[in-house]
Amino acid sequence: MKKTINGISVMLLTMTLLIAGCGQSSPAPAGGDGGQAPAPAAGGSSMTKEAGVFTYAASGEYQPFSYFKDGQLTGFDIEIGEEIAKRLGLEPKAVTSPFSGIIAGVKEGRYDAAIASHAITDERKQQVDFADPYYLSGGQLFTRPDSDVSTLEALKGKEVAVALGTTHEKMAREYTDNIKTYDSDVTAMRALEQGKHDVVITDSVVGEIAIQQGLKIKKSGAALTEVQHGIAVRKGNEELLKKINEALKQMHEDGTYLKLSEKYFQRDISKKD
Repeated sequence: MKKTINGISVMLLTMTLLIAGCGQSSPAPAGGDGGQAPAPAAGGSSMTKEAGVFTYAASGEYQPFSYFKDGQLTGFDIEIGEEIAKRLGLEPKAVTSPFSGIIAGVKEGRYDAAIASHAITDERKQQVDFADPYYLSGGQLFTRPDSDVSTLEALKGKEVAVALGTTHEKMAREYTDNIKTYDSDVTAMRALEQGKHDVVITDSVVGEIAIQQGLKIKKSGAALTEVQHGIAVRKGNEELLKKINEALKQMHEDGTYLKLSEKYFQRDISKKD
């Protein structure tokens, strides 16, 4: 009898375990929920590399567009990016990179956008897509006060300093092979003041701000170009491009853009000076 009871107990235990096992679901595959992709975080979208975050790049060496003040990255471009992120319901994440590598970073998906004062050119449009222009400016010659160089033709035989990867570098190489490149326009202008180089070609606004801040150089000759500058995104990211354009339009309509522009330039740089 004892053996019979033990046998019945073993059978009941076995049946209980089988029933319990049938009631359990199969383990979910790694990285998913029952084989389905996890839902994006609130505010997230496939239009950004990180859910809920808008990652945009600037050089951090292009005052007053992007620069460090008291250890914090700031400037016109940085605040434009922050405002766009807010209107897209995303967290802004500004990162710095040498200017010459920013477009490649957008193209390769390391940044969602470049808000770095890129002139809109046909060459760059082959690599990235541009939002509507967000400001107008142009190239300008800057020299020491005692210089008489005032035209591109006069660059022959002169040493010209430019920021690497800029349209100004390309322009200078059409007139001279004696080129010195820097990662920063500001560094090039400081070197000019110290007696290095003969000329710097940079954006007129950037040079004017440097002079206002006490740099002993001068604007020389007429403006070389009038250029539209744009925010770059990875090719094919139509959703992000559309939303950036909508945000820029809203900023113009509600006065936010004008407020930021006057803060840094004392005028509206989306219009001709």
